[in-house]
Amino acid sequence: MEILVCVKRVPTVGGVITLTADERAIDTTTSGFTISPHEECAVEEAVRLVERFGGSVTVVTLGPVAAEEQLRACLALGASAAVLLETADGAETGPIATAAALHAVAASGPFDLVLLGNEASDTGDYQVGIRLAHLLGRPVATGVKAIAVSGDGSSLSASRTYRGMLETFTLPLPCVVTVKEGINLPRYPSLPGRLRAKRAPISRVPVTRVPASATAPATGGDVLMTGLRVPGAPRKQATVLGHGPDAVPALVAVLAEIGVLS
Repeated sequence: MEILVCVKRVPTVGGVITLTADERAIDTTTSGFTISPHEECAVEEAVRLVERFGGSVTVVTLGPVAAEEQLRACLALGASAAVLLETADGAETGPIATAAALHAVAASGPFDLVLLGNEASDTGDYQVGIRLAHLLGRPVATGVKAIAVSGDGSSLSASRTYRGMLETFTLPLPCVVTVKEGINLPRYPSLPGRLRAKRAPISRVPVTRVPASATAPATGGDVLMTGLRVPGAPRKQATVLGHGPDAVPALVAVLAEIGVLS
């Protein structure tokens, strides 16, 4: 199987989020970057499928030169090739422009399967996979937690849980699938894998003006970010019920209110 995995460079999850002085970007001085957990699982799933059926895994990302670090992390996990759609530092691309840029790569190769994370861990965006499938004219399944390819390699079944029910879809290949964290347990890159990833070439395609669609003229993107704001943390408060034995009736009333006492 020939599989393309689309990944995104995102700030490392966890810790306190702080903004830059102009409040237009997340300050990553002490946090760094990674790929989102959903996409890490997508890379792992692609590698497992290739280990079973043969073929190769290509990873692609749209981002600055520094995103090569995330592509090399994917190569260390077992991907065979990597493509960087290089944008200028700080360039803004929404889901429409991102899908259009990825389409240029997805449509240029004989990929049987295109995998993406179900949503980006930084923006929560979940449109790219659907928009990319539309541009490719291929069927798509989203929020998938299990993939099984047919014996003859002509189709796959994709399963997900929705409102407590298990849904399974059969899609003819080639197709597009977005996966969720938990579909597998990503492996740790081996030392030989890390060394191989350091030496591996990465194809770099400059993208200075991203078209809003595959056929529309270049417009420089489809969104304009005006500013960021970190929501205020909820305040913690405590209520003193009383002191010594005098507090017992109030304590009993609270326990009864929350259902501890029957």
